[in-house]
Amino acid sequence: MQLEAHAPSVPPSDAIAPPLTEDPDLTPLAPLTALTALTALDDAIENLATPVPCRAYDPEVFFAESPADVEYAKSLCRTCPLMAACLAGAKERREPWGVWGGELFVQGVVVARKRPRGRPRKNPVSA
Repeated sequence: MQLEAHAPSVPPSDAIAPPLTEDPDLTPLAPLTALTALTALDDAIENLATPVPCRAYDPEVFFAESPADVEYAKSLCRTCPLMAACLAGAKERREPWGVWGGELFVQGVVVARKRPRGRPRKNPVSA
């Protein structure tokens, strides 16, 4: 039995569009925007005189499963001086899950509260 050779699924490098830049001599800007904002937030955290909750507590607190633990994480965020910047960055990055800036993210969208497993539906399903 002979195996057939196949073309790679990645197009040749000349077929890939160049990244977005303002100046051709500079590095790409679009993919780095979220990373730059995250780095700036990280620098702001380092320059604060007081510890922020996300650095002072176990990170698992901010990715909890139970609704009570999620509410606890949200209450910790409310004491943070960088809450608004954290929330804005999380919305821009469409964080897939966790508590960011005092809000719960599920699949990249802010949700009001986490519902426990096994709870009946909010709206009845018609048969």
